[in-house]
Amino acid sequence: MPKQVWAIRARLELAGNLRDLALFNVAIDSKLRGCNLVKLAVADLVRDDRGRERVSVIQSKTKRPVQFELSENTRYTIVAWIKSPEMPGCRFMFPSRFHDSPHISIRQYGRLVRDWVAAIGLKPSRYRTHSLRRTKAAEIYRKTGYLRAVQLLLGNTKVDSTVRYLGVELEDALSMAEQIDI
Repeated sequence: MPKQVWAIRARLELAGNLRDLALFNVAIDSKLRGCNLVKLAVADLVRDDRGRERVSVIQSKTKRPVQFELSENTRYTIVAWIKSPEMPGCRFMFPSRFHDSPHISIRQYGRLVRDWVAAIGLKPSRYRTHSLRRTKAAEIYRKTGYLRAVQLLLGNTKVDSTVRYLGVELEDALSMAEQIDI
């Protein structure tokens, strides 16, 4: 929910944790799977020391491109993160602290999500990395009811997958239909 997103953001900002804040913001805006998120290169998100407004990434699962926009807040956080002392010379946006891995692992990303969720008093067992992928997509669907747009934003090949993914129920569809009078 939006208030939970803002609660996590506020905690990360107050803690001065630029890496986690950038990771969280990019996860929400991009709607990427964890495997694609952790592999983002600095060049994917930044050009000429400025955060890109629109980004295109080839998904590892589907081998198809997906586009997303980065909010002004996310772009600001990305630029602050890449200018931090931990980042000079790093190719990946979220580098690993271990020398044998160029970027954080999906497991590490999962641990971070669990920590963020617990920090605002939610049950970590109910949230996973995919929860962040779903967050903005579900909010867009809730506000617009436009399933095809959500399908495109997630990069899903079938609308059926998007329906199952968002948990759209017959009751939701009927509720929307009741609001339309022809």
